[in-house]
Amino acid sequence: MLGESTHYRAWEKLGAHLVSLDGTSGTRFAVWAPNADRVSVVGDFNGWEEGRNPLEARGESGVWEGFIPDVGEGALYKYVIHGRNGYRAEKADPYGFASEIRPQTASRVVELKGYPWGDGEWMARRGEKQALEAPVSVYEVHLGSWMRVPEEDDRWLSYREMAPLLAEYVQKMGYTHVELLPICEHPFDGSWGYQTVGYFAPTSRFGGPHDFMYLVDTLHQAGIGVILDWVPAHFPRDAHGLGYFDGTHLYEHADPRKGEHQDWGTFIFNYGRNEVSNFLLTNALFWLELYHIDGLRVDAVASMLYLDYSRKVGEWVANEFGGRENLEAIAFLKRMNEVVYGACPGIMTVAEEST
Repeated sequence: MLGESTHYRAWEKLGAHLVSLDGTSGTRFAVWAPNADRVSVVGDFNGWEEGRNPLEARGESGVWEGFIPDVGEGALYKYVIHGRNGYRAEKADPYGFASEIRPQTASRVVELKGYPWGDGEWMARRGEKQALEAPVSVYEVHLGSWMRVPEEDDRWLSYREMAPLLAEYVQKMGYTHVELLPICEHPFDGSWGYQTVGYFAPTSRFGGPHDFMYLVDTLHQAGIGVILDWVPAHFPRDAHGLGYFDGTHLYEHADPRKGEHQDWGTFIFNYGRNEVSNFLLTNALFWLELYHIDGLRVDAVASMLYLDYSRKVGEWVANEFGGRENLEAIAFLKRMNEVVYGACPGIMTVAEEST
């Protein structure tokens, strides 16, 4: 189903999941690395020693998986991936649900289930509040700078500290929605979150997954919708991230004329690869379903739509008809809208377009 780009809830199988196997509690790990020769899990539970917990390839799917007993919530881990020609890399989990705070880069085992949502009234009426004819006034927020605690070394507020303060302010100012600059895990503060590494992890700068759920829940109970800035256009080159994941250009185009953003120094997703398209589709649905997000504001759409975006003659490759339109990206965006509106009626999608 990954290969068909129809496994829209792949987060339920890939990543790290707390399970019980034959009466033993532990964590099941699964990662897509089809060109790897071998994969193992290292973490604070095995002294970060490679080879102690190898994963097994699952048929021809490209997925490597395994169960490690006694690995519980909060454990830190990475995948050690060996590929062709001596390639070796330690990678964070593409489907990791939480991460260490930068500059550390390991993924963290967490339980997403069990948060006691109290926003039933909002969710039931969301469709009418976000209908095309409904009034919408959006307050854009960067959580790292909206409010700090100067008497405590100018620290950030946590998600839970921020929740009532932000809800009260937005209500007072008369906004209907907040738009959060990207909260997916990112290594560089200066990117404001627009260079994402952990697509399935709310940044640990302000707390854990349930803490972020609390923020969304509090805003909903105050009658405020939550739009998330989402970045399916590109991703950074950080060594622990998606780039050259299994020793091949797995998530990005191999041809730099299609696979690299010269302005931003980042990689461009290969939308024509079914498994990559599936990764992004399932990620969009993940935030809408599990975190009750009300809308996705898709960043850098122009850079996705045009093959010659910020490129000179000779620096880009035309589509099959000789044009500049990125047909694979257009098809992806159309399908993304079909999938999320079909699964989550009442949500909204927004294109960021500034060119």
